[in-house]
Amino acid sequence: MPSEPTKQRVPIRELVRYYLRLGLLGFGGPVALVGQMEREMVGEKKWLTKEEMREGIAVCQSLPGPLAIQVGIWISYIRGGFWGAWAGGWAFILPNFVIVAALAALYVHFGGLPWVTSIFYGVSPAVIALILHSCYRLAKLGMDDWLQWALAAVAFAVTLAVRAEVAWIFLAAGAVGILYYGSLFRTRSPASTTSSLLLGVPLVAGVGGEVALGTMLGKLFTFFLKAGSLTFGSGLVIVPFLEKGLVQQTGWLNEREFLVAVAMGMMSPGPVVITATFVGYLVAGFWGALVATIGIFLPSFLLVLVVAPVLLRYRTNLNVQGFINGAYGAAIGTILGACVLLGRIAIGDWLTALVTLVSLVVLFRWKVSNPLLIAAAAMIGLIAFPLLQPPWVFVK
Repeated sequence: MPSEPTKQRVPIRELVRYYLRLGLLGFGGPVALVGQMEREMVGEKKWLTKEEMREGIAVCQSLPGPLAIQVGIWISYIRGGFWGAWAGGWAFILPNFVIVAALAALYVHFGGLPWVTSIFYGVSPAVIALILHSCYRLAKLGMDDWLQWALAAVAFAVTLAVRAEVAWIFLAAGAVGILYYGSLFRTRSPASTTSSLLLGVPLVAGVGGEVALGTMLGKLFTFFLKAGSLTFGSGLVIVPFLEKGLVQQTGWLNEREFLVAVAMGMMSPGPVVITATFVGYLVAGFWGALVATIGIFLPSFLLVLVVAPVLLRYRTNLNVQGFINGAYGAAIGTILGACVLLGRIAIGDWLTALVTLVSLVVLFRWKVSNPLLIAAAAMIGLIAFPLLQPPWVFVK
């Protein structure tokens, strides 16, 4: 069986053009962005097969770091090689970095942006709808049998119980997948150790040592490098880690500033963990924004570029496919669990519940683009928040 991808390579300039556009216009968080990539690259451009897309999602969900950017790096690697991965990945990040750094500069200059709360009020429930709609598409893409749904149910329950995504649930689900789908208990086995190689990758994701630069930039880089290396799943689930480190431990931000930073990450296009850019600017200006951004995303490049060549070489191995199937089921469950946790923050009254419901109907019935939906929800927030003045926003 050939080990190379089934599709021809895509020019790096085309990858850069696509990811610049996605980084500028892609809203809704990691699952929505991955859903958009699936819709455009599998359905429209035909750059990927369905199998390649589901492989990328499952593996990236089992690695530390933000999901959307890792899937983008994965796709760029298998279609553009090593340099395509670096070019496509940073092209994905660049528009978001420019937008959020500019907003942070305005926030610091004017001593706060009162309209942020109003937009957050309208946009957050629409983001929940985007996540649910994208999760539905991803489930259709890769959920094939009862075991995957059972693993999804377990992952969903665990996510709600511990109020975060946990690394071991992906690894455990992958191990179950190897046992059920793989060759371990089959009479004929392709005798490969790939599964153990794959299972070992996430365990080496920790940051080696403390970056003892003695400066705020060094501390920022170290903190966000750890955040990108040690938190699993979607960028949305990195929030508890950041809150503990930035507010409780270092005191770099107060609670209000932190929530504004999270709101900026949710409202801006591209990966949600661009929150790091806003935080970095508040702490140390433009250079703080730059080093925080590099720190949060650098582990994603290194991890995906280690795993992708292994998978491309052994992609037909039954144990690798078993791990992918199991991890994919866990990914769907944790995404739904994270959606419930975020819903408790985003939906707090009749209007936000209505925005979520109407957004779901619009997405399923008319397939409205993500930027248009976000713009409409933002307008609702700007109009309704001053009138209703709901006290639960930024409090729950």
